[in-house]
Amino acid sequence: MSSSDSFEDLLQQFNQSQPVKQAEPKVGEKVRGTVISIGEDCAFIDLGGKTEGRMELAALRDPEGGLKVAVGDPIEAAVTGKDIEGGFLMLGSQHGHKYHGLEEVRQAYSQGLPVQGQVTGAVKGGVEVLIAGLRAFCPASQVDTRFVEDLSEYVGQRLDFRVTKIEGGRRPNLVVSRRVILEEEQRQRAAETRAQLKEGAILPGVVTSLKDYGAFVDIGGCEGMIHISELAFGHIKHPSEILRAGQAVEVAILRIEPSKDGKGRDKIALSIRALSRDPWADAVESFPVGARVTGTVSRLQPFGAFVELAPGLDGLVHISELGVERRINHPSEVLTIGDTVEATVLGVDLERRRIALTLDSSKQPSDIPDVRNYAPPKPAAKGAGAAAAKAAEPVPEKTMGSFGALLQESLNKKR
Repeated sequence: MSSSDSFEDLLQQFNQSQPVKQAEPKVGEKVRGTVISIGEDCAFIDLGGKTEGRMELAALRDPEGGLKVAVGDPIEAAVTGKDIEGGFLMLGSQHGHKYHGLEEVRQAYSQGLPVQGQVTGAVKGGVEVLIAGLRAFCPASQVDTRFVEDLSEYVGQRLDFRVTKIEGGRRPNLVVSRRVILEEEQRQRAAETRAQLKEGAILPGVVTSLKDYGAFVDIGGCEGMIHISELAFGHIKHPSEILRAGQAVEVAILRIEPSKDGKGRDKIALSIRALSRDPWADAVESFPVGARVTGTVSRLQPFGAFVELAPGLDGLVHISELGVERRINHPSEVLTIGDTVEATVLGVDLERRRIALTLDSSKQPSDIPDVRNYAPPKPAAKGAGAAAAKAAEPVPEKTMGSFGALLQESLNKKR
């Protein structure tokens, strides 16, 4: 082996024995480390090598105010910035840090980091916010992602903002936005949600708005729509009958239609009805033939009246079954929507999802040969009743009239 080969081998062994220097984590990246000390306001985390992180205790407390970690515990957090003077990384979530003084606020502004502030009042066109002892202004359009009619509901709340403008010297004018932070969080949640989006998936969501044709639901940064026909098995005139904005719901994904140009939002069709048991599955057992049932008239049509027997399950009383020994021209002559009626089940056809009913309590199912092919008799046409009655009358014996009768009598006498 030559001296040059020996030198190359030694150099390679030396390089392999040296740890590879890793790039410093960027803002937004998750890092893992160990809690090495806990101070009055912050905890310090060893991230390996010569890198340390600082995390505010507010992000490490439970709802009761107790610390969730102790010295020596492993921890995972996101990088929210870097303290240039101290040389350590600032850790946390997307939540803003408390900053002290103008210089720290300027630093947060230059790095695009969120800051924590308290809303002190609602003013014309927005809200006033106190950040690190400095007064800032947040325009109404930047307070939330939705339109807020009464901004006073935010007064007293401590929220996260991003500084969008600093003007002036020692007492500068600060302009901040909360909306940009909410939109970033929404995009992050949307990316995580899209990874698990598939037809048939069941996800939690929150109702964002109601329209005449359905309801829009936020399913984690992504918005889908529940058509009014997919809200429930029963008849619904408006989504507000069963839903309200802000309500938590569980939905099933029916289908996902990607945007045509690949840039717009995907159309996500959702359903609440798909998570409920189909009432027709138990219709035969719940409404046996011959049973007397009670229901509410839900719709009137020229051919009969629909009666709601259970949510999502209607029976039909044909117009011929509405009157007892009486001809009915329209169901409205004897019924109105909302009436409670008692009826007899004539038959259940699961294949066509039909339940035949009658209001005639004396009628029995045996009167109908096969309920699956049951077609109630059509009402007689106008004038047909009189014609039928006339046809049913006995035909009188034909005669020749009064002159014929006298002639017949005369002939009989001669004989």
